[in-house]
Amino acid sequence: MLQGKVVIVTGAAQGIGRHAAKTFAQEKAKVVIADFNHEQAQKTAAEIGQLTETIALPVDVRNEDSVKQMVDQVIHHFGQIDVHINNAAIVPHFAWGIPRWPRISAMPNDFWQRVIQTNLGGTFHGTKHVIPHMEERKTGHIINLYGGGGITPAGACAYMSSKDAIRTFTRYVAEEVRDSNVCVVTFSPRVPIVTEGAPEEAFKRLPGPEILGQGFVLAAQLPMEQSGRCFAYENGKLVNETAREG
Repeated sequence: MLQGKVVIVTGAAQGIGRHAAKTFAQEKAKVVIADFNHEQAQKTAAEIGQLTETIALPVDVRNEDSVKQMVDQVIHHFGQIDVHINNAAIVPHFAWGIPRWPRISAMPNDFWQRVIQTNLGGTFHGTKHVIPHMEERKTGHIINLYGGGGITPAGACAYMSSKDAIRTFTRYVAEEVRDSNVCVVTFSPRVPIVTEGAPEEAFKRLPGPEILGQGFVLAAQLPMEQSGRCFAYENGKLVNETAREG
C-alpha cells in the first residue's frame, strides 16, 4: 500500500527517525532523510538506499526557509509528498542518566527558545510547507511526534510544553485540512528510547527504537476518521491514546 509513496522523515539520520525511515523503506516507499547533520543523513540514506530509492537532504527545522527549500527539493525530485513525519526534536534523555535540564527560574532564554523552536517550531514549519502539496492532490498523512516527561524532579518543563503544544497543534490542523483528505495525527513512543550516543549502561535498561515496530507505517495508513488523534504502538497494532486518556 505504501510502495512508491514519498515519505519525508525529519531528524532521520539516527534514532527514532532512522527507525521510521527504515520501516518505510522496507515497504518500498521512497524515503527522504532530512536532517541537520547532513553527513550522518547521507550515511543513513546510503544504508537504507539498499532497500528503496532514498535521498538525504540538509534541513534546520527551526528555519522556515530551510524547511521550504527542503520541501521544494523533494517536489522537484519526486513530484509529490505522501507522508511527512515531524520527528526532529531536542529531547531531554533523563532516563539515560544524563544531567537534568535547568529549572525554569535558571533556564537561559536561548535554551528555552532552542527547544521550543526546534520541537514546536519545526513541526509548524514542516506541516505548513507540505500541506499545500498534499491538498493539491487531496491526499496525505502528517505524523507529529509526542513524548513524555515527569513533573518531578524538575527539568522537563520546556520539552513537555513543546510536546503538549504539538498535540493541540495536531488537533487543530487536522480540522483545517479534513476536507482536503489530509490525515494529521500524533504518535507517542510512550517509553524512553535508547539511541546512538546513550551511555552504555542505558542500553542495558531501555528499549531501542525497534520497540516501535511498524507504528509509523501503520500511522501513515490511518483513515480520515482517525485524524487529530494520538496513537501508540502496542502488540503489533496502533492504540488510540486519546481514547485511553479520555
